[in-house]
Amino acid sequence: MTHKNKISYIDIGFAVRQKMTEQGITISWLAKQVECDRGNLYKQLHNRHIYPELLFKISIALETDFFMCYSDCVMKFLKTSIENPRSATLH
Repeated sequence: MTHKNKISYIDIGFAVRQKMTEQGITISWLAKQVECDRGNLYKQLHNRHIYPELLFKISIALETDFFMCYSDCVMKFLKTSIENPRSATLH
């Protein structure tokens, strides 16, 4: 029996919300910083995916490289696929 190593995609909206909580940042404050409607930003942050341009602005405002979350996921996947090419699958 073969077990496949699955690499899940990151929920970037959750990661941003978590950082906001850590820093005591409100949606209203962040919306002003990224020049985005508060309601639209709220919706974006409750999705697993955020447009790259918006994520860039959020990264600057929160002084956190959220793109690194994706890079870490890619590196883990590549490491798994190099160690065992037949077992690495995207999930």
